[in-house]
Amino acid sequence: MHDADKLFYGNGLPYLKVGPLKGSLIVLEGTDGVGRSTQIEALTRWLEVQGYGVVNTGWTRSPLLSETINEAKAGHELNVTTFSMLYAADFADRLENQIIPALRAGFIVIADRYMYTAFARNAVMGADAQWTRKLFGFAVVPDLVLYLKIDVRRLIPRVLESKGMDYWESGMHLKLGGDIFDSFRRYQTRLIREYDAIADELGSSWSMPPGRSTPSSRSCGRTLRATSRGIVPQPAVARRRRCDESRPESARRHGPRARGYGDGPTRGAAVTQS
Repeated sequence: MHDADKLFYGNGLPYLKVGPLKGSLIVLEGTDGVGRSTQIEALTRWLEVQGYGVVNTGWTRSPLLSETINEAKAGHELNVTTFSMLYAADFADRLENQIIPALRAGFIVIADRYMYTAFARNAVMGADAQWTRKLFGFAVVPDLVLYLKIDVRRLIPRVLESKGMDYWESGMHLKLGGDIFDSFRRYQTRLIREYDAIADELGSSWSMPPGRSTPSSRSCGRTLRATSRGIVPQPAVARRRRCDESRPESARRHGPRARGYGDGPTRGAAVTQS
């Protein structure tokens, strides 16, 4: 739950009367292909089993802007200013119409990427850091940021085995290499370096043991338990009982720990590393 003195990253949305936000905002950050969707799906399931209401939101999912952004990116001619303004408009629309209303109603909001993605990408594209941060100053400060960290060597096979290398995620707009593979390697190296710097700035405090290609649900669960105790209010006992009784007896016996998630999400930031 949010401290009124730390509600917004910058100046917020002056025209919007926010009121108290009873819910909690959890953000998962990391480059494309690192496994954010898998972790969000697992975390959402676990929280719902515990009796919490969960709302998911993600980068470029605004009903107002998503189609416009896709059409603009298809032309492969966006500069960093236009790129930033489109993403900021998408974010502002979701913040006003999805995130803040859900937090006000007491939901847990899980965001697939947040303003930190813009910070990292814009830095690689050469935008002024202060301009970028001021542009996204309307953002609500998250209760918890989970950064899914991976190096380029491990990232490349994951991307090739899934959806392949995308024009924008490969940095082709920056002309960093002679082909898409070389450009991807160079762009993602720079992007991950920026994410790492942001994680250090946020005070990230936990790392998963090396040797995995992506963080596991159990690893993220331990991270949530260790770093975020207390940001999520306790659900009503009766509500928890109803959710629990709808599950098979074997699942009730073992409980949510069988999924790898512990006692509940602590305010701050954390890193899971592959």
